[in-house]
Amino acid sequence: MSESFKAFVVDKQDGKVTNQFKDITIDDLSEGEVLIKVKYSGINYKDALATVDNSKVVSAYPMVPGIDLAGVVAHSDTHAFEPGDEVIVTGYDLGVSHFGGFSEYARVKEEWIVPLPKDLTLEESMIYGTAGYTAGLAIEKLEHNGLSVEKDDVLVRGATGGVGTLSVMMLDAIGFDVVASTGKANAEDKLKSLGAKEVIPRIKESDDKLLGKRTWQAAIDPVGGESLSQILKQIDYNGSVAVIGMTGGHTFDSSVFPFILRGTSIIGIDSVYTEMKQRKHIWRRLAKDLKPKQLHDIKQIIPFSDLQENLSNVLEHNNSGRIIIDFEA
Repeated sequence: MSESFKAFVVDKQDGKVTNQFKDITIDDLSEGEVLIKVKYSGINYKDALATVDNSKVVSAYPMVPGIDLAGVVAHSDTHAFEPGDEVIVTGYDLGVSHFGGFSEYARVKEEWIVPLPKDLTLEESMIYGTAGYTAGLAIEKLEHNGLSVEKDDVLVRGATGGVGTLSVMMLDAIGFDVVASTGKANAEDKLKSLGAKEVIPRIKESDDKLLGKRTWQAAIDPVGGESLSQILKQIDYNGSVAVIGMTGGHTFDSSVFPFILRGTSIIGIDSVYTEMKQRKHIWRRLAKDLKPKQLHDIKQIIPFSDLQENLSNVLEHNNSGRIIIDFEA
């Protein structure tokens, strides 16, 4: 294919990052065995950070951001995929050191690709995106560590963010009572409509007590930071905290008491380099038992041409739900 197509390209000139739509060709794309006509992508905060100065997201310039994409195979040099196959790609080096989803075509490595599961559309896969996949992976790992609908509530921190919102929805879909924690005062009604039983304010940094009242059987935490130590003090016996992010900071202090007196576990969630067998399993669950009835309620569909404006909104936290790029809109 020699014809040009549109891509959103981040570059660096004289130490300053620039962003613009460009016409590129297949030859300009990163190496890979499978060429995908991109149908949908989504805007993550990581994608927005890739467009600003002093960001550590992009490892080489020029770069096409977009850590998520869903589309149809246009050409394949491997027997694993054929033209017409519907596929998903999230994580790995996509949009970081390998041209990503903000392009009408993408070329990726065979081993990064997940076949679209039955009962899931390409659009729905991008409503999930990395955020939904990460939430699903966290739930799976918490279940393996004893998470049960017969026990106490589950805490979800950062509940208005992508991972947090989808965690609330998925946990509700499989029968859990969810306590949603957020710093946004006007979010209670929305979070309850999406499945939260209770909405509480943002949890503050730890007090001086070595243990607190046993409050939740488990927690999903995209926040991290010093307040994580307070969460650990309030987890019930043999409970777990799935740590996903660090919007509240990347360090915390804790005594050993939650671990040796209550058997609390911290489970780290890495959604970028998940082994493919488990990755496919999680996507099948996202199409089945973890799929919320109100999944489409959190989407905002935009055309590719409106990308730049919406990246700015994400950077300034002026968005809600999941922003989905429809390349055919």
